[in-house]
Amino acid sequence: MVERVKLSNGVEMPLEGYGVFQVTDLAECERAVADALAVGYRLIDTASSYQNEEAVGAAIAKSGVPREELFVTTKAYIHQMGYENAKAAFEESLEKLGLDYLDLYLIHMPFGDYYGAWRAMEELYRAGRIRAIGVSNFLPDRLMDLCLNAEVVPQVNQIERHPHYQRPDELALMRELGVQPEAWAPFAEGLRGMFDEPALADVARKHGKTPAQVILRWNVQGGVAVIPKSVHRERMEENLAIWDFGLDADDMAKIAALDEGCPSMLDTRRPSEVRRVHDYLKNPVLTSL
Repeated sequence: MVERVKLSNGVEMPLEGYGVFQVTDLAECERAVADALAVGYRLIDTASSYQNEEAVGAAIAKSGVPREELFVTTKAYIHQMGYENAKAAFEESLEKLGLDYLDLYLIHMPFGDYYGAWRAMEELYRAGRIRAIGVSNFLPDRLMDLCLNAEVVPQVNQIERHPHYQRPDELALMRELGVQPEAWAPFAEGLRGMFDEPALADVARKHGKTPAQVILRWNVQGGVAVIPKSVHRERMEENLAIWDFGLDADDMAKIAALDEGCPSMLDTRRPSEVRRVHDYLKNPVLTSL
């Protein structure tokens, strides 16, 4: 049974969900989400920039899973920032998903007029059309600034977080601000030899699990929600089978030693990365978003 975390507004969110980034073939996406729902995932994470919200909505509609059991997340991208743009983006996403409300709506990147977008999201939140609002890829300075100036503090910040980029100081700040961290790409897509780390293999053997399961367990045990992605049903089942064991202090110390202190996938402090994510919709081939 997937555990849930209570957000700052009292809404409960599953600590593990299913993400659909880079599943651009709509038939494949619909099939994958249907499989994810069938094996037990209840948090589904998509974004307008993934260009697959229709497929996600179709799978949800055909699943037979009661709407109140689901926690559906989508995101507004850079070109959808600004007050009016964000309101239109929300309606467009809701229509594509075929839903009456969203469980979580995020600002995807800390660029453009995200303050205008946030005001629109606050209004939609107060109107009951979104159960929780948050951000994605916000570094500490931008997150703190938004929290100090917003009427509604973000309930979630979705960030790159994995054993090679552990971000302990940022997690401490989020706890201080009441912002729930959520890890996208928790395996860093296997970059920099993630799955070949001897320490992860040792911990996995100890518990009769895989390195991937250890990584997911490490995240959730630290209070960080995770949204792993796979289009293979057997891997979905494997990723979900992390709730029957726990890591001890020795395990956690071994994993802590793997921290390289820098991102493997996305660095929004670099001008080249800022240009890359701005140009994404012109050429939607990225390893991270």
